[in-house]
Amino acid sequence: MNTQDNKQLVIECYQLFLKGDIRSLLDRFQDDADWVERDSDCIPFAGAYHGKGEIAEFFGKLAEGAEALSFTPRDFIAEGDKVVVAGGASWLAKPTGRSFDSPWVHVLTIRDGKIARFEAYNDTAPAERAFRPDQPAQAPMAASLHH
Repeated sequence: MNTQDNKQLVIECYQLFLKGDIRSLLDRFQDDADWVERDSDCIPFAGAYHGKGEIAEFFGKLAEGAEALSFTPRDFIAEGDKVVVAGGASWLAKPTGRSFDSPWVHVLTIRDGKIARFEAYNDTAPAERAFRPDQPAQAPMAASLHH
């Protein structure tokens, strides 16, 4: 596959994710693919996953723990066997009912026409605050003054 084919494959994958067609999305991954999210002790889907079975588990944990309020891939940049996607999302942490924004960058490696590796780069602090049960709800932006 050439660079444009790689880019088109990745665009299709995001379209499938946005439609909720995880089964078809998984068909576009190598059997031994790696999926890497930033580590966190309180984000239920954080960590590394190896192989289609574990990647399917990731999507199950994601659906159980979070709801995408918005998910927007903005830029697709392809070079060689890599496709870099920059975008943003707003999520609802289901266990706490708190929402958070998450700008992100994903780096995908293509091998033989399928995704061999997915790496997510994002600031985990907002998600950790949303998922951590001992965090207070977000404080109001301004407190009223009493004289």
